[in-house]
Amino acid sequence: MRAVVCRSFEDPSATRIEELPSPVPGPGSVRIRVRAAGVSFANLLVLSGRHQNRAEPPFTPGTEIAGTVLETGPGSTRFRPGDRVVAGLRNGGFAEEAVVPERTVYALPEAVSFVQAVHFPTIYATAFAGLKWRAQIAPGETLLVHGAGGGSGLAAIGIGKRLGARVIAVAGSEAKLDAARRHGADLLIDRREGPIVERVLAATDRRGADVVFDPVGGSAFEESMKCVAPDGRLIPMGFASGSIPTIPANIALVKNVTVIGLYWGYYVGWGRIAPPPGMEPRVREAFARMLGWCADGLLQPETWKTFPLADFREALRAVSEREVIGRVALEP
Repeated sequence: MRAVVCRSFEDPSATRIEELPSPVPGPGSVRIRVRAAGVSFANLLVLSGRHQNRAEPPFTPGTEIAGTVLETGPGSTRFRPGDRVVAGLRNGGFAEEAVVPERTVYALPEAVSFVQAVHFPTIYATAFAGLKWRAQIAPGETLLVHGAGGGSGLAAIGIGKRLGARVIAVAGSEAKLDAARRHGADLLIDRREGPIVERVLAATDRRGADVVFDPVGGSAFEESMKCVAPDGRLIPMGFASGSIPTIPANIALVKNVTVIGLYWGYYVGWGRIAPPPGMEPRVREAFARMLGWCADGLLQPETWKTFPLADFREALRAVSEREVIGRVALEP
């Protein structure tokens, strides 16, 4: 099979497509024919050795795949060859085939395409866990979403609307604001027009946003601390700006603000600490709910463009240059 292989962090040319033997599923695993693989900013960090889940070369990047089951390993009973599935994995997704532990493989409804499906293992799952489990957003509350035209931002808008929130979307181009509108945002704020604090306060009767979903960091987080509501919750789930902000504890104190850390990998066993007992059924219920919304047309993951496996560099370049609205995907 063909796969993208990274053999050096220092030399980008050492990451290229190679011919490898088909992987063999071990106990409790399944081998999947990859029909689509998600491409994200996190892949760029992994390939430069700067991600918290550091993989030592040689390895194949890619953490989100969808396809059909080819083979099951010993003790794997949930799936059969031919089943349509979507899966999250530590790495190995940029390939024609991948082996994945059964615990992070999920049944894929016929109404959801493979390309749509690869939005779910990390970005939609992160939005769901952050807004539903961690922030416990309530119907009628106001959700402020930064980076609203990117994959994470659009996921937060879609999940937020399904949970009954009023959504304020912040983005920096007409195309990205249009995408936020398509996904259900109630109010659009153009970041190019200057600081957002007064516009958020004006839109919320000076109260501020109840929940902030921030994949940007830097100045976006600093502004959020000024326009989050009393008893509000901030979710700093990424730092696409390249700047990791410092939390002003004095503002958190006087406004009763909760800053919520969120690492999706903890819930599926990718972190250094094992997930809490009983987590797998909870995760499966979340995937069933999200994929059901997608099958019913209530979530519409947006794919900017797909690339063949041979063009993986072009896909990564598009992500790195902030061209993408929604996501890009590889189709091996």
